[in-house]
Amino acid sequence: MPVVAIDFETANEQRSSPCAIGLAWIEDGRITDVEHHYIRPIDMRFSGWNIAVHGIRPADVEDADEFPAVLSRLQERMERATVIAHNAAFDISVMRRTCELYGLPFPRFDYICTVQVAKNTWPQLPSAKLNAVCDFLGVEFKHHDAAQDAFACGSVALAAVEATRASHIRELPDKLGMTAGRLTATGYTTCSSPGLKRRAV
Repeated sequence: MPVVAIDFETANEQRSSPCAIGLAWIEDGRITDVEHHYIRPIDMRFSGWNIAVHGIRPADVEDADEFPAVLSRLQERMERATVIAHNAAFDISVMRRTCELYGLPFPRFDYICTVQVAKNTWPQLPSAKLNAVCDFLGVEFKHHDAAQDAFACGSVALAAVEATRASHIRELPDKLGMTAGRLTATGYTTCSSPGLKRRAV
């Protein structure tokens, strides 16, 4: 079973406003493919704050497909994979809220949060933010570019596999005392780490 790291960027403060998704596909212990897809938000409302973060403007997505078409191209492959995301609570909520906006059933997959993976694997780090963890690991990427963030997330997970001597990314929750999350057609359970002390993400 493959693993795919995902990252959403949103047009405004609403979780149902994705304007880009990045995916990094992982097989046989390495990142094999990285994808970037622009998404046209339903109302095309972009906030200045979000633009300042990721640099995506309305002109970049005006000819892009809306979320249902993008999801339809990705869903079958995603449902055959384990999904990982850095701060998965955000990315999974973008998926859920946008599906709800369009009246779509949720995709079905297990997912793992690499923020929790990083906190459990390298507890000495003062921050589990993606750029901080990647600085520690020596992973170079362009932050807040959806495809680059997905690549970085995948790189964190692969480094954690090596650090914990796990056999696969899917084994990380068992190695680290975590419980993987699950998205189903009608609901979800969160990825959790009961023994983890709160720290910055």
